[in-house]
Amino acid sequence: MEKITVIGAGSWGTALALVLADNGHEVRLWSHNPTQVQEINQFHTNSRYLPEISLPQNIVGYSSLHEALTEIETIILAVPTKAIREVLKKVCKVIEMPLTIVHVSKGIEPDSLLRISEMIEEEMPKEQLKDVVVLSGPSHAEEVSLRHPTTVTVSSKNMKAAENVQDLFMNTNFRVYTNPDLIGVEIGGALKNIIALAAGITDGLGYGDNAKAALITRGLAEIARLGTRMGASPLTFAGLTGIGDLIVTCTSVHSRNWRAGNLLGKGHNLEEVLESMGMVVEGVRTTKAAFQLAEKYGVTMPITEALYNVLFNNGSPKDEVDSLMSRGKTNEMEDLTNLLEDTR
Repeated sequence: MEKITVIGAGSWGTALALVLADNGHEVRLWSHNPTQVQEINQFHTNSRYLPEISLPQNIVGYSSLHEALTEIETIILAVPTKAIREVLKKVCKVIEMPLTIVHVSKGIEPDSLLRISEMIEEEMPKEQLKDVVVLSGPSHAEEVSLRHPTTVTVSSKNMKAAENVQDLFMNTNFRVYTNPDLIGVEIGGALKNIIALAAGITDGLGYGDNAKAALITRGLAEIARLGTRMGASPLTFAGLTGIGDLIVTCTSVHSRNWRAGNLLGKGHNLEEVLESMGMVVEGVRTTKAAFQLAEKYGVTMPITEALYNVLFNNGSPKDEVDSLMSRGKTNEMEDLTNLLEDTR
């Protein structure tokens, strides 16, 4: 059994802390909020993010990052993409030995266009960073915390490190696969949030299941088109971090990206939506990054472009959907052919 620190006591960080605690590990759950830490230690709950869930005794809250990271070899990094650099700067100041960082967020940094593993490698000195592992897949924190069956994937440049993380998390409720395609796993996990926002918009507009099924299918084509151009395997997008994550995020009320899109479709503006959510909606930043990546790699991503117009150019959701439906005639099989050509 190991001592493991989870940085970020939101819903996902707490749910993963629970999985690790169920496996007998000593789990340190760090939060920047002392009141939240006090609740975790005194009442063994995290009521803001996972109401009515009891936390095991072997999850201990910490507000001191130095104390949380003492004698630790593995960090689970569960903070929003926009906070990763700030948190890592603090981590670098207090750690005493090289660490394996398991990142569990799903996003791409706008402007730099870096995936999260690349952000970590850029921010952490080589002598302080042992390995970077990504954990991703179709997984709502609310269901993981209830110990409902969940299956995810881990990936890394060092597959031995990925296998070690697989061993840390694997149990009868939480099944973990490995996948050597780090780029594909990260791209699939990040870009599905864009399609989930769009799916929420179509539901908010009242367009029904036909529209959403088409959106998910064509959204997967966009994700795979960009991902393969960036070096990912097209097979990854047929797996858990591709179609699996896409389905769960586009169809569930647990998905904050779907809920945000749903409000946009009902006529609320972006500022109102983000304020009402109370939690980070990763798909908004990722839409900007994916739009920039599409331009960089010369990839056609009409759904992403339409959502970008809604989020950042005050575009009308209905007008953007109408524009997508009015695009010129194409052959569906061209996408598959192009994907295969990109991988040759």
